[in-house]
Amino acid sequence: MAASRVFCLLAFTLSLLSVVFTVSGHNITQILSQSPEYSSFNNYLSQTKLDDEINSRTTITILVLNNDAMSSLAGKHPLSVIKNALSLLVLLDYYDSLKLHKISQGTTLTTTLYQTTGRAVGNVGFINITDLKGGKVGFGSAAPGSKLDANYTKSVKQIPYNISVLEINAPINAPGILTAPAPSNNMTELLEKAGCKTFASMLVSSGVLKTYESTVEKGGLTVFAPSDEAFKGEGAPNLTKLTQAEVVSLLEYHALSEYKPKGSLKINKDVISTLATNGAAGKYDLTTSTSGDEVVLHTGVGPSRVADTVVDETPVVIFKVDKVLLPIELFGKSPAPAPEPVVSTPTPTPTPSVKSLSPTPAKSPSPRKAPSSVAASPPAPPVDESSEGAPSDSPTSSENSHAKNAAFYVNTPAYFTALVTLAATSLLL
Repeated sequence: MAASRVFCLLAFTLSLLSVVFTVSGHNITQILSQSPEYSSFNNYLSQTKLDDEINSRTTITILVLNNDAMSSLAGKHPLSVIKNALSLLVLLDYYDSLKLHKISQGTTLTTTLYQTTGRAVGNVGFINITDLKGGKVGFGSAAPGSKLDANYTKSVKQIPYNISVLEINAPINAPGILTAPAPSNNMTELLEKAGCKTFASMLVSSGVLKTYESTVEKGGLTVFAPSDEAFKGEGAPNLTKLTQAEVVSLLEYHALSEYKPKGSLKINKDVISTLATNGAAGKYDLTTSTSGDEVVLHTGVGPSRVADTVVDETPVVIFKVDKVLLPIELFGKSPAPAPEPVVSTPTPTPTPSVKSLSPTPAKSPSPRKAPSSVAASPPAPPVDESSEGAPSDSPTSSENSHAKNAAFYVNTPAYFTALVTLAATSLLL
């Protein structure tokens, strides 16, 4: 009987583990690699780093194109334009075949990843999904006057309420997506407009701007540009003490020799080498941490928050950060906080009463205990260590759904522990 209970408990535990690992994450590259007909779509997700953005999110739907449908985009547009077009096929809500055919009132608008880029004008970042009845569902831009360009063809893969992959038969053509003007390649102009004039001036005067430009030609560039306020505010470094060579290293420390957009930073778990590393492993590197949609860079001296995206046009991304990145090699490690002094409360001297002053018969002296010199310090007030979460990227109900799902995702281990404990108790009683 005992063996039977143990077996039941083991089976129950394994089933819960399968649920936990199912909801804990997904990898769009691996999902699509199982279907060769989506190899072109999968390849462009990797080139544009959209795969990292997809993998960093939950409650998401990918409208995938087979190789024939992708031929209308592949090789005919710059990579930055293709990225915009594919961003329009990433829905920030969960749709499977059943939900598509049960749309309230037959039509709905949903937010796409393109809406979160800040480049979407009006409703261009939203998709219209319409149940055409007879088993057909149409997709098109939510911009006024747009047609339903694509139709749902089949379901590819679902991890319920986490990720859904659906095939459509054609790209969605939103106004301006495929005809967007070429992005400016004048880096100093972009930096100055973004409020990073000091940083831009230092790049030009030091010659590091040429290093940045040559890095782009080799494959990709990521720049962390401090705002003008970062050079003036509290904790700003005194750059007058640096040699010219050290200034060059400092500026190279603010860039990576690869295209690493925000989605890639959000899922990063590794130490990141910078241009200043220059082959010296463990030198001039960075780490990252993430809270919601917020990314913080850590240098070993102090943190710096990624405040905004100046430009994200494959293969170049420029971020605005709120602090100058201070490498350990130039500024040393951040000092450990000094311990707080222990303040002891003096013990008051007792005041003799009138009765104690009256004469008493003499007794043999007995040793007295000295009062304790250590008094308890008053308890410290509670410290609120909570921090506010980053604001949502999108103002629609899709993001609300995302937030709810994220909460479930974070608390899954707690649910798992509680359920196992409850099962074990009921089975062993």
